[in-house]
Amino acid sequence: MLFYEYSFIFLFLPATLTVHFLLPASARNGWLFLTSCVFYSASSLAFLPILLLSVALDYLLGRSIHQAASLRARKAWLCASVALNLGLLGFFKYAGLITRTLSDLTGSSVIPVLDVPLPVGISFYTFQSMSYTIDIFRGQASPARSLVDFGAFVTLFPQLIAGPIVRYDQMDRELRDRRVSVDGFAEGARFFVLGLAKKILLADSAAALADPLFALQEPGFCAAWASVLLYSFQIYFDFSGYSDMAVGLGKMIGFEFPQNFNSPYKATSFSDFWKRWHMTLSRWLRDNLYVPLGGNRQGPVRTQWNLLLTMLLGGLWHGASWNYLVWGAYHGGLLALERALGTRNVLLRLPCPARAVIVFVCVSVGWVFFRCGDLAHSVVWLGALLSPGTLGASISWNTWVTCILLLGIVWLMKNSWEWKARFGWPENALVTCGFIASVVVALGKGSSPFLYFQF
Repeated sequence: MLFYEYSFIFLFLPATLTVHFLLPASARNGWLFLTSCVFYSASSLAFLPILLLSVALDYLLGRSIHQAASLRARKAWLCASVALNLGLLGFFKYAGLITRTLSDLTGSSVIPVLDVPLPVGISFYTFQSMSYTIDIFRGQASPARSLVDFGAFVTLFPQLIAGPIVRYDQMDRELRDRRVSVDGFAEGARFFVLGLAKKILLADSAAALADPLFALQEPGFCAAWASVLLYSFQIYFDFSGYSDMAVGLGKMIGFEFPQNFNSPYKATSFSDFWKRWHMTLSRWLRDNLYVPLGGNRQGPVRTQWNLLLTMLLGGLWHGASWNYLVWGAYHGGLLALERALGTRNVLLRLPCPARAVIVFVCVSVGWVFFRCGDLAHSVVWLGALLSPGTLGASISWNTWVTCILLLGIVWLMKNSWEWKARFGWPENALVTCGFIASVVVALGKGSSPFLYFQF
């Protein structure tokens, strides 16, 4: 079930909200746990037991960590949680890549290649569930009152499939006692509609122009750059649109989810980009990987290594493909180089708009590894990007106009979180028109799944 489907907008969501508000406060978390399982089952029923197993294990392990009498015992229970979560994630996500690589390296048919289907949302809910036990170990969170409360936290349907990744201590108070006001509900509805419009009107429009270009066997310079720019806009509006919709749905039922995007293409450095893009994942990797590795506390060489390793693992988190590993190394290298140069960085001498353009171009080039199916395809595309002498086939005028319009939106317009502070009748009228247009377009041509559902 997808947020933009009629079955969700006009059936599941109204029914869920109506019953939620009619129930007494003590029963609402149970209702959300139940409806979230129904929501997940609509797209991944076969893997619902895996999700429920993760919930049950981390709930029990969290209590064990809290009740352990010694530090050694607490560490043992924490290691069990991390091993179980990463074991589940590793098996379903990386078994195919590992066995395929071993089979190719050995040239042996003895090693079976495991083609394991990927449970929807496993990358997100395992990180969220695992962060609960980590925060209890660190004393940053108290155990959930009940399995139902914890189940509602992990499976909460607005952010179950693709985040934002929320820590338990951020939602503990709202799980225990939350209130919904008319203004808060209205703000949530606006967030949802803005995200819906981003997905249907902007991301899918960019995809419709980008997909035929990426299907070319030998792209020229123009086609390669047009496709990369379009995909940059597609992945941003697709994922930030989902995040806005999740935030809006959370507000409708009384939860405040953290911001996940803050105009990342306006970033003036690579570290600034990662403070703005998929912010909840960046914070998760910082708090649970980069800082425990030593962060920037052990000298410049170790700092650069920690940055590279964190981004390598961040790339691998996105998928079982060498492309994602190379993408992580690419961004890790940019961050490490930026840190090594310090004040000698020539970008610092440029005006902010010029720095934003350079960062945007470099980030867009990196998306090649996301969009192309394998390394060979990626190399072809990178070669075309760097071959201005080979212009290739001409690109239609509407493709370039779309690129310019989308570039204007990401660079000149406020983002959703900046909009929320000022909503008068013009903004509300615009949001209403966006909702109507999105629903009509979705009905007329359908829509593609959210890009981050594959992770």
